[in-house]
Amino acid sequence: MRASALGRTYALSVFFLLAVAAALSATPVAGAATGGAGVPPPAPAGPSGGIGATPQLTTPMPTAQLSRDGKTAIAPQSAPAEVKNAIYAANRIVGKPYRYGGGHRRFNDSGYDCSGSVSFALRGGGLLKRPLHSTAFMSWGETGRGQWITVYTNPGHAYVMIAGLRFDTSGPGPRGPNWRKAARSSRAFTARHPVGF
Repeated sequence: MRASALGRTYALSVFFLLAVAAALSATPVAGAATGGAGVPPPAPAGPSGGIGATPQLTTPMPTAQLSRDGKTAIAPQSAPAEVKNAIYAANRIVGKPYRYGGGHRRFNDSGYDCSGSVSFALRGGGLLKRPLHSTAFMSWGETGRGQWITVYTNPGHAYVMIAGLRFDTSGPGPRGPNWRKAARSSRAFTARHPVGF
């Protein structure tokens, strides 16, 4: 074989191997991104802190469902985009540590308290412009329970129900922002909801 033919063969071989390597690295391995749970993690939020970061993963159920690992929530298909985005924003901070005052100076923080967690979720849905503390939530939005989102608040604590699931920093399980299956008495709380939701 001539030197020029060998050079072309070598170049084609290298090109082919690089193309195969690129194709293989772009192919997802089943379960790798999900930890074996079969439910992909929420998409990373956009630069606005969650707004516009709506992944396509939804459930046909009328209420939000916990993923198989019990850590993140899956939004109902029928929910408005704002509700889905609030769920996906909340998913982003699940498992962060509880930190008093966390999430109040800035939405993206290393830890969150109760109202900081609620604020982060609502901001993700485009329903809140700045973080609020639990007392401020007592006069936020409209009185009563909402169709999709209800904030339960008093001067000492706040949590939110989004599409039927409770997002709270306290209750059974680890302390800090988490989705909770167990119901919580709302007797000592004021119920508020965003206008239209």
